[in-house]
Amino acid sequence: MNTPSQHSPKATLLHQQPVTALKGVGKQLALRLAKLGLYSLQDILFHLPHRYEDRTRITPISQLIPLQPAVVEGEIQASNVVYGKRRSLICRVQDATGIISLRFYHFSASQKNALANGQRLRCFGEVRPGASGLELYHPEYQRLDSEQSAPLEQTLTPAYHTTDGISQPRLRGLIEQAFALAQPARLPDLITATSDKPLIERLHYLHFPPKDAALDLLLDGEHPYQQDLICEELSAYQLSLLRLKQQRQQQQAPRLAITSGLIDTFTASLPFTLTGAQQRVCQEISDDLNRDAPMMRLLQGDVGAGKTIVAAMAALQAVDNNRQVVLMAPTDILAEQHRNSFQQWLSPLGITVGWLSGKQKVSERRQQLEQIGNGSAQVIVGTHALFQESVHFDNLALVIIDEQHRFGVHQRLELRNKGEHTGLVAHQLIMTATPIPRTLAMSSYADLDYSIIDELPKGRIPIETVVISQQRRQEIIERIRHACLAGRQAYWVCTLIEQSETLSAEAAEDSADTLKALLPELQVGLVHGRLKPKEKESIMAAFKAGSLHLLVATTVIEVGVDVPNASLMIIENPERLGLAQLHQLRGRVGRGTVASHCVLLYGEALSQQGKARLQAMRETNDGFRIAEIDLELRGPGEVLGTKQTGDIDFKVANLQRDMALMPSVQTQAALLLQEQPDIAQQLIDRWIGHSERFAQA
Repeated sequence: MNTPSQHSPKATLLHQQPVTALKGVGKQLALRLAKLGLYSLQDILFHLPHRYEDRTRITPISQLIPLQPAVVEGEIQASNVVYGKRRSLICRVQDATGIISLRFYHFSASQKNALANGQRLRCFGEVRPGASGLELYHPEYQRLDSEQSAPLEQTLTPAYHTTDGISQPRLRGLIEQAFALAQPARLPDLITATSDKPLIERLHYLHFPPKDAALDLLLDGEHPYQQDLICEELSAYQLSLLRLKQQRQQQQAPRLAITSGLIDTFTASLPFTLTGAQQRVCQEISDDLNRDAPMMRLLQGDVGAGKTIVAAMAALQAVDNNRQVVLMAPTDILAEQHRNSFQQWLSPLGITVGWLSGKQKVSERRQQLEQIGNGSAQVIVGTHALFQESVHFDNLALVIIDEQHRFGVHQRLELRNKGEHTGLVAHQLIMTATPIPRTLAMSSYADLDYSIIDELPKGRIPIETVVISQQRRQEIIERIRHACLAGRQAYWVCTLIEQSETLSAEAAEDSADTLKALLPELQVGLVHGRLKPKEKESIMAAFKAGSLHLLVATTVIEVGVDVPNASLMIIENPERLGLAQLHQLRGRVGRGTVASHCVLLYGEALSQQGKARLQAMRETNDGFRIAEIDLELRGPGEVLGTKQTGDIDFKVANLQRDMALMPSVQTQAALLLQEQPDIAQQLIDRWIGHSERFAQA
């Protein structure tokens, strides 16, 4: 890991110059660049290529290889607009060794006129087999003077992530302009690099490497110049999280001391004993709540580990101090499950559990808002409806968010800010049943304390998972008949490639009709996202009571459904789901004291990743091992659910690839924040800038 370097803070830095300083960048282009996270000249220079193209040599047409990119040079022999399924402009280009076609589906009249017979061209593109031989689709091209050839590129050509309205040549031109304006003093090293070359020169190398550059190192992110930048960026990210933690510790939160025997009364009423892991985690949370700095704790626990009871214990500590608690869940079904559990546990203690959902009747919602506002609702459970403007809490002290990665950053911030009017910041407990690999938790949740329930309740029998082809479908249906007639219950989960409430509901309805016809002696229920809350509640209650043998469902039952008598789950087309989702679904069974089974009924064509996912499901029930495999297969963005929320948007680092650097990065970041806070701030500004505020959620 590199150490901080010294530089003059008085130099005018490139992050202070907006992209509009570049020639040709007006308001519209600046807005398009903003979509790429490019606001300043510094951002432009740190927008590194994701691959490179070799345009340093011309390939004779006769030596072209299909599906390989190449530069060709020749003369247009024919240029015609062809009308087929799609109109296209086709130019036949010939050199001394052969002929290739250029095909343009999008072209203007001026472009057509410029690509006339006799015009010499130099083109670059991927060679593809076509109807008339080899073709280049929408190649980049340069018109050549008939007398002399233009010089070839002397460096590899960068290819960048771009957006609508910004072509690769346009982006390259802007980057070249930015380099022309850059000077070493305007873009200093903030940590000591492995090279004596100024940062500007190292960046220029990464944008335009010489043709003999070690391309394998560059593409794998292992070039020393890249490693310097990766360490800088990971340090900046760690620093931002550590600084947020520092800032939170300076804020004031309500101190929630245990003042009565309420929690002891509650635990004594439970028909089971908390596991050692649950007791340990409850103590960690209790200690946090008893401080006047806001708790920010991530609670991880595998499916069925008993996180909800831990959340209830935390809620009781707030209620014991005459404070309100809110628990937000991402789906109606999960929120309803939490409400039912909390009412069952807390109502006998005289605690009022409020409820807020987007699908409530106006009169019921008005009544709930009033109780929340005057404090008579002490524990409030709900969905996204909780953070709407009309919701005002009397004295909110604790926010519990379940499956937090399913909420957008803004939503989490809005809920946390609900308690600000008291002058105090609410404590936060974030729960997830999607175990996060330890290395990923250390890097992505460095601002949080985290607790792990790593012990399942006694008596749980591991779920046996089998992977079976759709061709054995009838055999599985017979297995359901046998299990249900023997007194057990089963789930049949339908998945769709296109995740739409309407299509998912239709698929589930079709499956339910088929299964009812094939299993006339069984009571078959159906639940999906388009049902009204009361209908869903009624069906789930009937299933839980044992009135239904088989429940056909979409993935809405992924979380929050607890039916101990259900011992068999069939997941149709499991290859369409991620590992975490499959593990969550599987966790709906195995909650009783008998052996449970999960059948993964896969389709005909399985991708390599699909095979790897199903193999992992068959081999282990360990949620943390599942999470590690999920990280390997899908990467951190999807595992954390941040592709949609914008929490992590690294420029050069890749958590999955660069995880080995994290221990030294974390050590150095802590030292840097303590000893050189000015350098720490500059690192944060350089690498995170516009997105840092989102990390406050």
